[in-house]
Amino acid sequence: MKKWKLDRIVSVATLVTSLLALYLVIKKPAPVATPQPAAVTAAAAESFQQKVQQLGQPQQPGEAPAEVHFTSDEVGAALAQATGLVSTATGQPAGSTPTLSSPDAVVAPGSPDVKDYQVNFDGDIARGQFLTQIGGKDVYVTLAGHLASKDGYATFEPTEFKVGDLSIPVSLINDALQKRLAEQRDRLKLPDNVGGIKVENGELVMTQK
Repeated sequence: MKKWKLDRIVSVATLVTSLLALYLVIKKPAPVATPQPAAVTAAAAESFQQKVQQLGQPQQPGEAPAEVHFTSDEVGAALAQATGLVSTATGQPAGSTPTLSSPDAVVAPGSPDVKDYQVNFDGDIARGQFLTQIGGKDVYVTLAGHLASKDGYATFEPTEFKVGDLSIPVSLINDALQKRLAEQRDRLKLPDNVGGIKVENGELVMTQK
């Protein structure tokens, strides 16, 4: 009888844990950034483009390389427009039909479709959150870490990974993530006029080459 009770308790505990994990996976986490009105998004994207142009201006003799600072709103707006998630004309989200089959697909080969995402910089940490589909369910994935550059290429060392509201140990996904980044190395090459990139004091900082 005692053994049966113990087995029953273990079974119930396992079931509850599984249900809790499932709930955390599909639960919407706290957003990493505050959604902005369309007009604000358009203005932020325009500000991003104006700052980028500064990096292309020729340096005067003896002048130090320009250092340009971008806010989370500026980067988020520029990325959204560049990927088509936000219309450049209206600033509203564009349509998408993501299809993923497992959490591994987040860092697996191929380009997962994304419905929506947010970007935030906190201290020296870059944090992104995007909405996709896993097992037919809309799921938010949050990834944070240190963004830097080496030998003309952007690098990323994760410090946080969440599926829904469920935290996943970084050690479990880092190898797959770094492999994926290596496969996408050409896309991580910095522009010819950018010498370095980092996140500092809650801003993205690009240094002119």
